[in-house]
Amino acid sequence: MLLPPSETKAAGGDGPPLELEALSFPELNPARDKLIDALVELSSDVPASLSALGISQRQADEVRRNAELRHAPTVPALHRYTGVLYDALDVDGLSAAERSRAYRRLAVASALFGLVRGADPIPAYRLSGGNALPSVGTLRGFWRPALEPVLAAVDELVVDLRSGPYAALARVAGAITVRVVNEDAHGRRKTVSHHNKAHKGQLARTLARAGREPSDVPELVELAAGDGLHVERVTEHQLELVIR
Repeated sequence: MLLPPSETKAAGGDGPPLELEALSFPELNPARDKLIDALVELSSDVPASLSALGISQRQADEVRRNAELRHAPTVPALHRYTGVLYDALDVDGLSAAERSRAYRRLAVASALFGLVRGADPIPAYRLSGGNALPSVGTLRGFWRPALEPVLAAVDELVVDLRSGPYAALARVAGAITVRVVNEDAHGRRKTVSHHNKAHKGQLARTLARAGREPSDVPELVELAAGDGLHVERVTEHQLELVIR
């Protein structure tokens, strides 16, 4: 299951400084290294960083985080990202066995690292999928050539929960997307926006808690139903998570 990241991230950590060799998908390391260098270099110019990252002067601490990327402490990715989806996933509330499955089954799309597994140790950083950096251009243009072949080589069911800016970084052929919809008393359905992330976090939590990993869409639908989630297949590559 491919999750979106979050703009907000937990600070600090108790892991060693970033080592690209410790991350999954090592074929992405040359691109990661180049992007880290670009972000660290940009952080020496705070006004330029604020402009490129689309943040305000009140968020200048985010630029300082980027300046320390090579030396900052790390934590597993699923503990680094925060916000509504990750609150619903609640990795800390899982049992040890469930947490191990979450680390293995869940991956996060990252503007800085391209793609990381749940247990990959990463530092706090600020970079969004829609950003462009002076020395590398748009992240969409930067990541697609490197990231799409990696995702194409994944030989298993991929459920893509990424938001728009992160889905734009790389296409995943054959991936299953999920739309969260609300169904009224007359059977009419409308896309959920406000609580969309929370429901996707619940679906990710269901996958983490499951004793078996689904190998196809019917198994995923059955698994969700067993955890009280109503999921329907509406096209070959799209599911609807129905909230009633």
